[in-house]
Order: sequence, then structure tokens, then C-alpha cells
Amino acid sequence: MDFEPTERQAYWAGRVRDFIETHIRPNIGTYKSQDAEGDRWKVIQIIEDKKKLAKEAGIWNLFMPPRNDSHHHVDDSFEFEGPGLTNLEYALCAEEMGRIGWASEVFNCSAPDTGNMEVFHRYGTREQKEEWLRPLMNGEIRSAFLMTEPNTASSDATNIETRIERDGDEYVINGVKWWSSGAGDPRCKVAIVMGKTDFSAQRHAQQSMILMPLDAPGVKILRHLPVFGYDDAPHGHMEIELNNVRVPASNILLGEGRGFEIAQGRLGPGRIHHCMRTIGVAEEALAKMCRRLQEREAFGKPVYKHSVWEERVARARIDIDMTRLLCLKAADMMDKVGNKAAKQEIAMIKVQAPNMALKIIDDAIQAHGGGGVSDDYGLANAYAHQRTLRLADGPDEVHARSIAHMEFAKHAPVPGPTANALRGDHGRAANDGSSFSSGDMGVAR
Repeated sequence: MDFEPTERQAYWAGRVRDFIETHIRPNIGTYKSQDAEGDRWKVIQIIEDKKKLAKEAGIWNLFMPPRNDSHHHVDDSFEFEGPGLTNLEYALCAEEMGRIGWASEVFNCSAPDTGNMEVFHRYGTREQKEEWLRPLMNGEIRSAFLMTEPNTASSDATNIETRIERDGDEYVINGVKWWSSGAGDPRCKVAIVMGKTDFSAQRHAQQSMILMPLDAPGVKILRHLPVFGYDDAPHGHMEIELNNVRVPASNILLGEGRGFEIAQGRLGPGRIHHCMRTIGVAEEALAKMCRRLQEREAFGKPVYKHSVWEERVARARIDIDMTRLLCLKAADMMDKVGNKAAKQEIAMIKVQAPNMALKIIDDAIQAHGGGGVSDDYGLANAYAHQRTLRLADGPDEVHARSIAHMEFAKHAPVPGPTANALRGDHGRAANDGSSFSSGDMGVAR
């Protein structure tokens, strides 16, 4: 097994890293000052300036899947393509982007736009791509993904109660969604809405996805939802009421009853992206912790020479590297054998990555003392964001359940009177991953 990056992997990750260190990190102060000025829900100019540079440099839409991916294409719109990075190649770039919170947007690689663009790319009609995918890929508009609801346990997506009902040449949408990330941005023009088109169909065939303009009559933003007090403006997380919202029947994606199919294609790559950015967040926290420990003295010696800190730093390095390897394994499997075959690895990394980062950020906060819980070092904000990832795209418990079920299937007892005698032969039950439980969905933001 070769752990050395290929020339192509090193090329793209290196370009992203160099751009961040040259154009993004030196402007963190500018970003903070512009973010704090005036209206919270606005376009931040430094991001727009750097987006132009990244686009000109060709470091743009890096997440877009290769042309030969295994997903269905509705048409042959060859112009709707990115550089063609594999999941593994993009994972290394995503780690670099994760080091600074707003870096992903500079490369037009920020959620939920990435997942939404992949949906358009894989499942959209030519007309849907022209209307929505092209401006998204150009960085001209933003988008939202409306799935989670306040009045249902959305970790089981079959509970979703939003209604999408056919009425002639239109669909009528009614429901309330929340944690609709990105809907606070004034450039957010379209949302992908998940709801039920047929309440009487089989459990996983009731759901559909439909495109909804944010300015459609009946769409009302009720409030923004802060995360541990952070409003995450101008991106934001909104609670949205949909009251008799009418959209053309042509806005349905793939057809009625295919919502779970689309979600399966959307959420696998999205989880890998989140996890690789999380590794970048953990690396930044570890770097801040190490610098702080070497700058301060306590009880007559540098803080880092106290053994408790040596243990914490060593554990952080071990945990980051182990998590990265698991994430890269999952990405590599997705490239080689597909998302379904990599289901267990995707679930494992989704549980492991945010919990790993939270522990390291918490230690970094401790190393910074009172400054750690302030806004001065970005650690409190990073902690708040990573804590949400234990819920987003499926809570830990749902992924752990999926992992455990796959393990039980591998080691199932052989039925019959000779079961006890055969248990030592590691009898296995078939597990082809064909069942798509609602746990594969979770909370998608």
C-alpha cells in the first residue's frame, strides 16, 4: 500500500495550500472587519475579490465529480464539468480549505452548494442545469437544501411531513423546514426541497425532491437559528415556512418517489467533504495549541513542559493522522467501488472526524485559558461548528447503528441445530448494502 500522494494529488492540494497561504490567511483580519460592518446579511467583498483570483487560476469547482463517475446523467451536457478530481484527490484539497472557515467559498466549494451542484450535475435536466447549475458553477448565486423539519425526528427521514402535491402543471409545497443553511445569503436563489409526493407509497418511495426558487410566493423565512450564539451570517441557518408554494411540474428531480435515490448520491460525497475539512480544522487547532504552550510559562517553566500537555499534543497528532487515513480510505473506496460499497467507511469517518476535532479544539481552548472561549483565537467558533457536525448529515447514533448492523451481518450465527458448532467458522450473512435505511439520510444542511 502506497501512502505517498501521487503527482496529481500533490499538484492540486499544493495549489490550494499555496493560494490559501498567499491570498486568504493574510486577509483574515480584513474578513473579520468586513463581516462585522453594517448589515449582517450581506456579500463580503474580500471573498468576492479572492473568488475572482481563484477562478482565474483554475482552482475552482474542484469538488465536481469526474465525467466517468458511476451516477446517472440525464443528458450529455459536457460543459457542466469541473477539473475532474476524484474523491481522493479532492479530499486532500478539502483538508486545506478546512483550515480557514471561509476558504471553501473562495474556491466555490462550500456547502450546501457543493451537494446541490452535484445533484444538478447527476440528476438534473438540461433546462434545470441551464437555469440553476450554470450560475452556481460561476459563483453568481447561492443555494439551500431544505430537508430537516422542527416537528419531526428528522434523523429518520421517512418522518418528514412536508407535502409536495401535484396540481395540473404545478406542484404545491406545504411544510416548515429548519436548519436551512445558506438561506440567509442575499444571493441564495434556489432551494432543493425534500418532501412527500405520495403518503401511501412504500416507506422509501414516498419522498421526492423538487426545485424551489427562494422568491416564490409563499416562502417565508421565520427566523435565523444561531449555533451556540453564532449567527453564521451571511450564510445563516434559517427556519422557513412553505405555504402553498407553487412551482412548475418540470421542477421535480428525476420524478416522483426518487428522493432517497438522489439523497444517497448527494450525501456520501458531502460527508467526506465535511470530514476532510474537519481534519483541517483539527490541524489548525493543534498548531494554535502548540504555539500557545511554547509562548507561556506557568509554575516556573514553559507550559508545554508540563507532562499533561505532552500527552495531549501527542494524542492529538495520533488521532488526526488515524482519522485522515480512515477518511482517505473511504474516499478511495468511493472512487474504486462506489458509494454503496463504501457505506460503512463513510459512516465510520462521519462519527470519528467531528469527535476527534472536538477533543483537540477543547484542549486548545484549555491551553489558551480565558482567551480560548473568546472570539480572539477562533477556537470557540470552531468548537461550535464542529459540534453541529455530530448532528448534520445524520447524527452519530444513526451512523453507529448502521456500522453495528453491518458488523452483525458479517458475523451472524448460522441458523439450524448445528449453529453452535459452526460459530467458530465465522458464518456470514449476505450484506450487499442494498437496503437504504433512513439512517443514511440524517440531518442534511
